Amino acid sequence: MLRNMSSGGGTVASLWTEVNRCGQNGDFTRALKAVNKILHEVKEDVTALHCKIVCLVQNCSFKEALNVMNTYSKVLGSELIVFEKAYCEYRLNRVESALKTIESVSEQTDKLKELYGQVLYRMERYDECKAVYTDLIRNSQDEYEEERKTNLSAVVAAMSTWEKASPDDLGLSETTYELSYNAACTLIGRGQLTEALNKLQEAEELCRVFFSEDSDQNVFDSKKKVKLTNADGVEYKLAKKQLQAIEFNKALLAMYTNQADQCRKLSSGLQSQNPGHPRPVLIQVAQLCREKQHSKAIELLQRFSDQHPDSASGIKLTMAQLYLTQGHVTKACDILRSIEDFKHKQGMISALVSMYSHEEDIDSAIDVFSQAIQYYQSEQPGSSVHLALVREAADFKLKYGRKKEAISDLEQLWKQNTNDIHTLAQLISAYSLVDQDKAKSLSKHLPSPESMSFNVDVDELENSHGANYVRKKAAKVTGENLPKEQGWGDVKLFKTLKLHTTCKLPKNYDPTANPDPERWLPMRERTYYRGRKKGKKKEQVGKGTQGATSGAASDLDASKTASSPPTSPRPGSAQASASTSAPAASNVVPPRQQKPATAGPGARKKAPQKKKKGGKGGW
Repeated sequence: MLRNMSSGGGTVASLWTEVNRCGQNGDFTRALKAVNKILHEVKEDVTALHCKIVCLVQNCSFKEALNVMNTYSKVLGSELIVFEKAYCEYRLNRVESALKTIESVSEQTDKLKELYGQVLYRMERYDECKAVYTDLIRNSQDEYEEERKTNLSAVVAAMSTWEKASPDDLGLSETTYELSYNAACTLIGRGQLTEALNKLQEAEELCRVFFSEDSDQNVFDSKKKVKLTNADGVEYKLAKKQLQAIEFNKALLAMYTNQADQCRKLSSGLQSQNPGHPRPVLIQVAQLCREKQHSKAIELLQRFSDQHPDSASGIKLTMAQLYLTQGHVTKACDILRSIEDFKHKQGMISALVSMYSHEEDIDSAIDVFSQAIQYYQSEQPGSSVHLALVREAADFKLKYGRKKEAISDLEQLWKQNTNDIHTLAQLISAYSLVDQDKAKSLSKHLPSPESMSFNVDVDELENSHGANYVRKKAAKVTGENLPKEQGWGDVKLFKTLKLHTTCKLPKNYDPTANPDPERWLPMRERTYYRGRKKGKKKEQVGKGTQGATSGAASDLDASKTASSPPTSPRPGSAQASASTSAPAASNVVPPRQQKPATAGPGARKKAPQKKKKGGKGGW
């Protein structure tokens, strides 16, 4: 800020010093007070009036600044305050007035051109805005070049997204996260989603590096930043879609900060403001899923899809995802097949076939293939997508043993390319189960073995560097051990083979008897196997007292001793059946129990053993 020396006076000079000091420190409130004191001393001072307007603009008092400019328009003139006037009108969302103010100037400065580009962008006149920023970048050299390139990339992204235009590549470097993000938005507008995802990941990494020095980047920090959007005048800086996106982000932030009531309140308000927009409903569904209320979430999605069938594609995809998380695969398939926009897409067909195969519903999977093939047969006959689906359907049917159903697909593929030997072989194999005469007639189209033979020198191939085994000449063997046929030539290998061929024969070997034809099968799989004979159980060693056998129990059975009287129960009585199956429990001395492997709740504790009276050695 410059001091007007003509105003004179020591008091005014000290006030100008205060204005300069406050302006350099960014304290425009105190600077405004000093300027008002100067104007009280020297009325209608041009410099003081200009400084007052600047202070008001810096303090976001745009209406008051316009009042000052309109009051002293004759003193200030139109050329001196044209930028400040246009900027105040722009900030007050008087875009048409700002445009007239800028266009009223015969020659525009760089800062006026910058504001002109902002006004054109706000009015969504992207072609003219692009031309303004291109001219600024080409004809100016200062420290704001990167900001201008960012604004130009934003214009290109808006043209690609909102107008579905494909502007020329301007060769903008993507060294900052803003430029990389705008480039990703441009790719999204063009439908290049895979490239856009990669570009967004690059922008995220650049942004993370840029803010790496800031250690308080979390959800609560985002909550503080969202509050900045509630400041006065923000609604005039952003487009309608940007303001809408901010409101959506507020609802999402409430969800991630576990403010369920606030999230429901914001999402319900957004749904009432945008009844046909699916995003408020998706936010409500996400909140319900966080509360484990999946049934209510599905009901909400179903209600919206019924009321707004035009916007139901994304909603139904979410419904299918919820059904899959709950394990209802068939219901998810039914939902996916009801989406007309994606019904015949290759990705959808692949997903449906995979899910039906997981549920072992092969008929439904084949039905998905059949409907898709019929669609492409009528819309794009003979296209690469059509033939690829026919091939996948044929392979799928052959994989699950549906050779009869695969015949029509294989015939269609073979007619498209009669030189496809692999398809012809599959077709012959399928016809062999249905019509053998047809299979024989088709086999005539197979090439002869001579035409399929390859002129390959086997010896040369084995002696090549890539071979795993190299044949060597056999060593000369003299005497009676001379082999009748030349073997592999390796003496060590020959001896090993000789050991295997001269194995010992069993003692009961009969050279005149015919060998058992089922001798290579396991015993259980042979026709004459009748199972093991049921006999007495062998005595098991290791059970009971240490070092004792199961026979000790019978020795200790009092009923089998000579001193015990024989028991003669009546035939057919319960006592007889019980005595034949097991000895009486009261007459058996049980062996000492083993210590249990684990002791837990409900496990019996081992009873303490009493020592035998009389002896020193115990038992």
